[in-house]
Amino acid sequence: MAADLAEGSPRLALVLEDEHDENLTREVVDVTDLLALEQLLDRHGITRIIHLAALQVPFCRADPPLGAAVNVVGTVNVFEAARRRRETIGHVVYASSIAAYDSPNGVPEASMADVPGTLYGIYKRATEHTAMRYWIDDSLASIGLRPHTVYGPARDQGLTSAPTMAMLAAAAERPYEIPYGGRAQFQYAPDVARAFVQAALAEPRSAAVHNLRGTPCSVAEVVDAIIAASPGAEGSISWTETTLAFPPTVESDGLDASIGRLEETPLSVGGADTIARFRVALADHRLDPSILDGQEVAAP
Repeated sequence: MAADLAEGSPRLALVLEDEHDENLTREVVDVTDLLALEQLLDRHGITRIIHLAALQVPFCRADPPLGAAVNVVGTVNVFEAARRRRETIGHVVYASSIAAYDSPNGVPEASMADVPGTLYGIYKRATEHTAMRYWIDDSLASIGLRPHTVYGPARDQGLTSAPTMAMLAAAAERPYEIPYGGRAQFQYAPDVARAFVQAALAEPRSAAVHNLRGTPCSVAEVVDAIIAASPGAEGSISWTETTLAFPPTVESDGLDASIGRLEETPLSVGGADTIARFRVALADHRLDPSILDGQEVAAP
């Protein structure tokens, strides 16, 4: 069962062979409404939770109270609902983020001794502390996963969605500028999804948090991969020298022991697959290239 605040989800058509599969039940729920969330869990007899609901960096910056309501209060609601159903829900899996680390400020090592570089990161750190508190106070186990830069079909919101938008631009034969550069760890969306599913099937005995692995490379190398998969995009996809307020790379110590070994798709393969899927979706009119409007730049 999948729950979201939106009644419709055009993203499903990009990632599922049949978005109307009778095995997929969809519900509309507001994660900030604890009672509605509890009713949904009981109505479907939920035994495992993967909590992904969040507003991303630009939306938290534009509306901090709403960002806190969804990212912080919503997370507390999920943990509280699970705590009240300990006999059926053994643990919670949730998405944290690389943004929970301190702003690098020129220091390459990832640290949590200072302050994250965004409100979104502050909210995600609060999520991790919430999970720890529920473990200490109530023995409610959890696994938090920190993705870095996820790319792939349906990745169309948030600061780190720009490389995916560049892949869409290549498929649509339009110019695009990624508004940052530097290095990051790139993770293909299906790999990330499998990580969350494996975490949901695990049996944790703590409030664990793990960084996800990925392909460490520069944004320039991502653009090279895009051009390799779509040679016609050469000269039309660019990037800036601005760097993100997150550590460029992080270790994933303990991840395999916690949820099992993860399959990882090389960037060259994931990028080519994403562009191919975008081309099909554009041809079938399941994807509107106008999503790039307002982000497009003149070809260099």
